[in-house]
Amino acid sequence: MEIILNLLPLTREQQIAFLGASEGHLQRFMDPGDARLLGRDMLENITVIIGNPSVATVRQCPGLKWLQTQSAGTEQYEVPGVLPEGAILTNASGAYGHAVAEHMFAMLLALMKRLPAYRDARGSWEDLGAVKTLEGAIVLVLGTGDLGSSFAVMCKAMGARTVGIRRHPERPAAGIDTMYGMDALDQLLPQADTVCLMLPHNEETAGLLGKTRLQKLKQDAILLNGGRGSAINLDALTELMAAGHLWGAGLDVTDPEPLPPEHPLWMQPRALITPHTAGGSHLPEIAPKIRAIALARLRRYLASGGESPV
Repeated sequence: MEIILNLLPLTREQQIAFLGASEGHLQRFMDPGDARLLGRDMLENITVIIGNPSVATVRQCPGLKWLQTQSAGTEQYEVPGVLPEGAILTNASGAYGHAVAEHMFAMLLALMKRLPAYRDARGSWEDLGAVKTLEGAIVLVLGTGDLGSSFAVMCKAMGARTVGIRRHPERPAAGIDTMYGMDALDQLLPQADTVCLMLPHNEETAGLLGKTRLQKLKQDAILLNGGRGSAINLDALTELMAAGHLWGAGLDVTDPEPLPPEHPLWMQPRALITPHTAGGSHLPEIAPKIRAIALARLRRYLASGGESPV
């Protein structure tokens, strides 16, 4: 029998759906913050967690076989020693693509049309000059999973040519015209009018765009980051933008995070920064998608005898 700890925010009706999927197994519903109140005996017997428990809670679950997060990012659980050896880790990828893509697309259009600059002009009625268009532009997307693919579809609909970079370039993605592996990054950066990062945090992506690679970008390129802040060296970006490099930068994620209020990038007029709010639960469609993903995987996991949820 599986012992399931469900930390998703659920109505009673939604809980009943999960209970129906786990008939014959024990499932307990709690708020994530309350999980720390569980006794050691209970924690030691938990085999499945759905939601985002604290790392401290996970460390007290030696019998854990599967963790299904409600987030797309899972790096806090990937630290060695957090999950028991052999435990399966799955995320809610597929729930956030539309929301994050819309947010980053809005940032891109705002920067292209100089909207932040016009907002800051405060009634001067000055024409700030030429603007940009996606018609015929080359958009380079780093990370073409759900987030990057959704963003590429929007750009392509506006007439852009989309180029993708992913770990396995033989796998196509919706919205991407041409796909490359990471080894083509240095060749592609100087060609792009817009570069959008939708990457997770890992050893390969941390510090991916340092000063040398940022200098490869076109003088009037637009840089976007909707993945993880660690992919861009923020000090190098701040320095280059202060020197006049780049048309603009739209960042929903930074490193460090939160970005300290005294950081000079806040004062950069060509930078548009939001506090990691592109995903989250800001669109009403996200919570039902998370529930649907978790429920479908729970059914598959139990039907497979605890072998695999995917």
